[in-house]
Amino acid sequence: MTAPLVFAHRGSSYDLPEHTLAAYLRALDEGADGLECDVRLTRDGHLVCVHDRRLDRTSNGRGLVSARTLAELEALDFGSWHPAAAVAKGAAPLDESHTRLLTLERLLDAVRSAGRPVRMLIETKHPSRHRGDVERRLVALLRRHGLTEPGPDDPVQVTVMSFSPLAVRRIRELAPALPTVLLLEVLPRWLRLGRLPFGSRIAGPGVELVRARPQLVPALRAAGNSVYVWTVNEPEDLELVLAAGVDGVITDRPARTLARLGR
Repeated sequence: MTAPLVFAHRGSSYDLPEHTLAAYLRALDEGADGLECDVRLTRDGHLVCVHDRRLDRTSNGRGLVSARTLAELEALDFGSWHPAAAVAKGAAPLDESHTRLLTLERLLDAVRSAGRPVRMLIETKHPSRHRGDVERRLVALLRRHGLTEPGPDDPVQVTVMSFSPLAVRRIRELAPALPTVLLLEVLPRWLRLGRLPFGSRIAGPGVELVRARPQLVPALRAAGNSVYVWTVNEPEDLELVLAAGVDGVITDRPARTLARLGR
């Protein structure tokens, strides 16, 4: 059986602040096959790597990400909330790679400068006040970087993910060559015999769903789908998904997962 791909969930986000450049560079240094990020649109139309709708948890700001301009967001601290900041106290202060808002453009530049093949999983977040503009802006950005029609030898391979079937359909319409992942937190009634909608060929169940439905991964793979599971951090969960034969492991701790795989 082929070993699964290892994706760093929001970077090496157990050790460093999620969605910061430092967290992604750490994941690349650790040898992760790919990086996972969430994207949202700012008020003035920029794609930024932030998971939550609100700023409160991961920055010193308040309110909605979508209500702020890029300039306003770049004035905030997106790293000092993380335990890594407490460890750093008394030593060298965190630099901007640990605290500055990360735009998708900057992340793509870093990935393209990595000097090795990197897979990217980009999740569009919904519901959003911007609705389909999220996917339209994303495809436009990827097209500028030459990433909407991936070839087998291209060093950067992008896959777009969403919990929203409508978002998956938009990507299919805007950039048919881009692979898509339909993320699953619960098992939809309409998911029968492992068939995914709108041309998606990769399923993205949460590890809790895999645990609750032992036949889900075999059924999805028997139907010709790949399966990427999130977020696999505990050793027992890693053993569960490895035994199930998944194709991708999305984890906050890529180094530990890679060590388990002997890589």
